[in-house]
Amino acid sequence: MTDRNEQSAAPPRPVFEARGLTKVYDMGEVRVEALRGVDLDLYPGELVVLLGPSGSGKSTLLNILGGLDVPTAGTVRYGEHDLTIDDDAAMTQYRREHVGFVFQFYNLIPSLTARENVALVTEIADKPMSPEEALTLVGLAQRMDHFPSQMSGGEQQRVAIARAVAKRPQVLLCDEPTGALDAQTGVLVLDVIARVNRDLGTTTVVITHNAVIAAMADRVVYFGDGRVQRIERNAERRPAAELQW
Repeated sequence: MTDRNEQSAAPPRPVFEARGLTKVYDMGEVRVEALRGVDLDLYPGELVVLLGPSGSGKSTLLNILGGLDVPTAGTVRYGEHDLTIDDDAAMTQYRREHVGFVFQFYNLIPSLTARENVALVTEIADKPMSPEEALTLVGLAQRMDHFPSQMSGGEQQRVAIARAVAKRPQVLLCDEPTGALDAQTGVLVLDVIARVNRDLGTTTVVITHNAVIAAMADRVVYFGDGRVQRIERNAERRPAAELQW
């Protein structure tokens, strides 16, 4: 008979299970191996930083997890779904219902206000929060009717985060979200990402080449040459406000 404490100590089932992920790009006579047999599990509600230099495979992995690309070999499962065998329609539904993306560049529509940019997502999502709720979550309650040109880079990135989380995704994938920002503004954006992770319980992955950011994660996955070099767990997560670079 299994002890009840042993049952409660069992690890949660991964949100993502990646096994043997390989990605090869053939560009004429040049063959680029972006991923070389990556194994990785991501768990519910954790914040993971993928750390490594440019060209190490981080963005390729993120694109595969988000359903924007498919591996050359290997498998990646999201819950019960094998993302490597889904057709285009199923992948579109997966991205729409389960994944929020934040990129280095904000990709806001200049002619729309912050509220209207977020509404583009809430109008097609199943059970979204309102644009007003999403913008308040990222600290922009007073800027809802401003256009991107009237906002700083950090404010535009926070609109992009609000747009990503307004559909209440289970997964938030962030590719160099502070790459175009100065350190002070970057810290504000990271604080918003950490707050979304904490308040919504969203499994969050942040790609960066900035080693300082690793301190805010539950786990840090070190990438190099298309491979996972090592994985470390932080004893505690540091608040974004304490990060300096």
